[in-house]
Amino acid sequence: MSDLINYISCGVLWLGLALKLRDLLRHKNDLFLRAITALLALGSLSWVFGAPATVGAINKMSGIPNLAAPLTYAIITAYSAACLVLVVYWRDGEQGHRTARLWIISYAIVIAGIGALFALGDASTERRIDFDTYYATTPYISEMIVLYLVAHLTAVTFTGVWSLRWAVTSTVRGWVRASLLTIGLGTIISAGYSISKLVAAVARWTGRDWSILATRLSPGFAGVGAFLTVVGVLLPFAGHHLTRWLHELRLYRRLAPLERQLNDLLKRRALRLRRPVSPLVWLAWRQSSIHNGLNALQSYLNRDLYQRSYEYELSKTSDEQQAEAAALATTITGATLSERAGQPAPEWEGQPSPLWPQHLELAVLVRVADALTEGDRVVPAQAHDAAAESTA
Repeated sequence: MSDLINYISCGVLWLGLALKLRDLLRHKNDLFLRAITALLALGSLSWVFGAPATVGAINKMSGIPNLAAPLTYAIITAYSAACLVLVVYWRDGEQGHRTARLWIISYAIVIAGIGALFALGDASTERRIDFDTYYATTPYISEMIVLYLVAHLTAVTFTGVWSLRWAVTSTVRGWVRASLLTIGLGTIISAGYSISKLVAAVARWTGRDWSILATRLSPGFAGVGAFLTVVGVLLPFAGHHLTRWLHELRLYRRLAPLERQLNDLLKRRALRLRRPVSPLVWLAWRQSSIHNGLNALQSYLNRDLYQRSYEYELSKTSDEQQAEAAALATTITGATLSERAGQPAPEWEGQPSPLWPQHLELAVLVRVADALTEGDRVVPAQAHDAAAESTA
């Protein structure tokens, strides 16, 4: 079960990494994107290398008992550094390059220390799950364990405090603030991973066996903390797209009255394409259908009806945009009535050019749809009378 959880967690991180790699390829010099990519990549590797099955495979292929331990600790340490660097670049931008470089150098020294201490120590008995507590009293190996745990605890503490303080005291709002709060909470919870392992190691030094803290409790802290941290990192990206999609979905629904007005024409003339499966493109699909219908109605549009409706609405509201939308709604309704009745397209005197461009802006279409909704019982009657007068 532990292996499955580790590999699933790795898969989730790879999904986030795939999303950010696309952005990184477009903006290769963006230091913040580099830090996000490094964090996701190192986080996924820590889950893979921490799985007991992977531990066993590394030890077996290398022929060195417990080689997976320093490799995993080195990756966790690098991940810890990536958390710090991410917050530094997020907070300070390129001005934080010097601070980020100092953190990177410091943690590179820690990684080198992990390798040296493992080489000096004696860890000849393979321990896939309880390595930390089993070797907590072994010379050099115990120092290696304490070194990586202290480095991890330092990183997540600094990252958590910086993120939470920035979210509370700065002027950031929306998805960015939610991201900082989530990262802060995730990294603070991650501190439970190193704290529980340190407590178990100290207990071992005093002759007590609290290995359950390291084998059962610490993975839970690591899992929840890493999950929240990654969610926080991806939140601005995902939130931006979610907000945009919800906005487009609202516009899609608001355009429905205008499409219904053109529905009969679209069906009879086969001007509407089949609706796409993905809701991400429904707005563009509905907008395209409406444009097809309006272009087919161009020859039925009555400029006189439009002008009278516009002047009437403007006298009531003094709002040019609202008057334009109401006049267009009235004119479109009149045109659909004439076209549906099978009347020939009239030659309007003094109307040599289309009433509007081939493609009306989305904002105009939405206002027209709203006008149809607000006046759906009045506009059709006015349009029908005007259309009848014009064809008499």
